[in-house]
Amino acid sequence: MIEMSDKAPTPPRHDPKVIIALRNFAISITVFNTVGYVLLGFEQPWLWPFIALATGYTVEIVLEYIAARVEGRAPRYAGNGKRGMVEFLYPAHITSLAMNMLIYVNDQVLVLIFGVTVAVGAKWVLRAPVRGKLRHFMNPSNFGIAVILMILPWASIAPPYHFTENVDTWIDWLIPGIIILGGSMINGKLTGRMPLIVAWVGVFALQSIVRGLFFGTSISGALGTMTGVAFILFSNYMITDPGTSPSRPAAQMVFGGGVALTYGFYTAVHIPYGIFFATATVCLIRGVFLWSLYLVDKAREQRAAQERRAAGETLAQDAPAHPNTGKEVASV
Repeated sequence: MIEMSDKAPTPPRHDPKVIIALRNFAISITVFNTVGYVLLGFEQPWLWPFIALATGYTVEIVLEYIAARVEGRAPRYAGNGKRGMVEFLYPAHITSLAMNMLIYVNDQVLVLIFGVTVAVGAKWVLRAPVRGKLRHFMNPSNFGIAVILMILPWASIAPPYHFTENVDTWIDWLIPGIIILGGSMINGKLTGRMPLIVAWVGVFALQSIVRGLFFGTSISGALGTMTGVAFILFSNYMITDPGTSPSRPAAQMVFGGGVALTYGFYTAVHIPYGIFFATATVCLIRGVFLWSLYLVDKAREQRAAQERRAAGETLAQDAPAHPNTGKEVASV
């Protein structure tokens, strides 16, 4: 168990830069969904984004309320009025819209509700100790999509063409350009995840060439994946999730490169939807690693405490006795 202090627990708060980044993410994905349904050709029913949002909001609020009661603290959405509630719901908003936008489950809306529930709920179950606090380590929307794809073979990801189905000519270039520009501003100035993106894109290109050389994959076709709107969205808005990716540049590069290598392996052995399974795999490995670090540090602290106690007992046994000298102090 993670040790708790004697002070009354306080609700965990995001760094101000993270809140701004989440706000910008939420605005970006809302605008993109609106444009997607009105102009681009999103194929999910128009009502489904609202169903996804209602599900995500409900699950997030209920689980936060339960966690606050268990931990004896105030809910994170309380105490700052409407603004506090809005900021609290940013992650659920992003996850819910991403789930609806990226998964395709035909007309089975209950599957969408299930996926959103899994995605949001996993944040409260799959956690690891980071800097003394339990943090979720599985990318929420990616995890929800991966679970649906694993347990329901008939489900699939949204067809990549639906991001540009109803547009052509120069607009085909404008859409990815805007996504890259917006994502670069958010990840470069707010989340600091540019090293992750560089490693992800670089190793993705490298594994595409390696698969072409050793497995007969069309190199141009594999590299062409990187030009699609779906890949650009994934690179700028999913893999860079600040809550489930490392913060240090070196660790970011290992994380991004690891996802690309895992994707290359899954694709080489003909596992479909490898990009989602690769991200889930690397997030899981990171979670196990964080727990391993915590347990090793805990064992080291316990061993050091035992050694200190043993040393203290030894000193006490070896200390010379101080017998009574027989002198008496006269009372006044």
